[in-house]
Amino acid sequence: MTPPKPRRPLTLRDVSQASGVSEMTVSRVLRNRGDVSPATREKVLTAARTLGYVPNKIAGGLASQRVNLVAVVIPSLSNLVFPDVLGGISAELEDTGLQPVVGVTNYAPAREETVLYDMLSWRPSGVILAGLEHSRVSRAMLEASGIPVVEIMDIDGDPIDTAVGISHTRAGAEMAGHILTAGYRRIGFIGTHMPEDHRARKRLAGLEDTLAAAGVTLAAREFYQGGSSLAKGRELTERILAREPDLDFLYYSNDLIGAGGLIWAREQGIDIPGRLGLAGFNGVDLLDGLPIRLATTDARRLDVGRRAARIVAGKDPRPKDGIVALAPTFLPGDTIRRA
Repeated sequence: MTPPKPRRPLTLRDVSQASGVSEMTVSRVLRNRGDVSPATREKVLTAARTLGYVPNKIAGGLASQRVNLVAVVIPSLSNLVFPDVLGGISAELEDTGLQPVVGVTNYAPAREETVLYDMLSWRPSGVILAGLEHSRVSRAMLEASGIPVVEIMDIDGDPIDTAVGISHTRAGAEMAGHILTAGYRRIGFIGTHMPEDHRARKRLAGLEDTLAAAGVTLAAREFYQGGSSLAKGRELTERILAREPDLDFLYYSNDLIGAGGLIWAREQGIDIPGRLGLAGFNGVDLLDGLPIRLATTDARRLDVGRRAARIVAGKDPRPKDGIVALAPTFLPGDTIRRA
């Protein structure tokens, strides 16, 4: 992978040159001050968006400096995955003088653009954000920021600067290997709609490729929109088994819906893991309260947060290839047959 080109913060002069408008006029447009024609205003705003320029909101005396904030951009505060990530970030920044400031995107690319624009305008010392998939506008802003940018949770793609996480393709492939080794052959998948969950899509691809290499085709899929819940897991498990009653294994895109499926299956008296095997993803603490432990994959959330924060804080150097790859860890629990 080619290391990213050296990045410097964009200036008003860059926007001026790109738009063919004076720096003073650019400043008036971006501060929404003064009388500027609609055509000129649009020309300036288009150039700024294309370049990824974000105005500087820091007071004049500090305009050439960075503030002691690290912008942390995550999709959700309700998702059980992210508290551990935030805990790791906070722990590593504690002795650095840097403070994390959290923005939430609700999994919406347009919302991510808005959050990044607002956060970058305060000139943070670094950005940590979930995922590798961003809109063209978000990507332009991050590339033009001139600060450390660490994309977390995923390494299957090209990072803007640095990526810290696991390979979700590998996680799906390894789960397929465990499922096959345990003797299951009629396998179903339950998860969110793929355009909304890039990491689940990669896990599914890794699962299907490994199954196909063994001559096994995924027998059924069940997708849902919106947030995950135990109730959603119960509903989808009942639905997929009503449609395909001979399935002998269900792979869930996360532990929460997997836990719902496990509870429903036990209520139906289904022999787990003999008649039906189950596995989730993430390794969240929720599993500790289940009557039997769901098989899952530990996505190394705390480690991801720590490693990302260490890079932003300058404790660790940026790797030459821009990738910090952590190994997903399979946790067999009680819902997959022992080989």
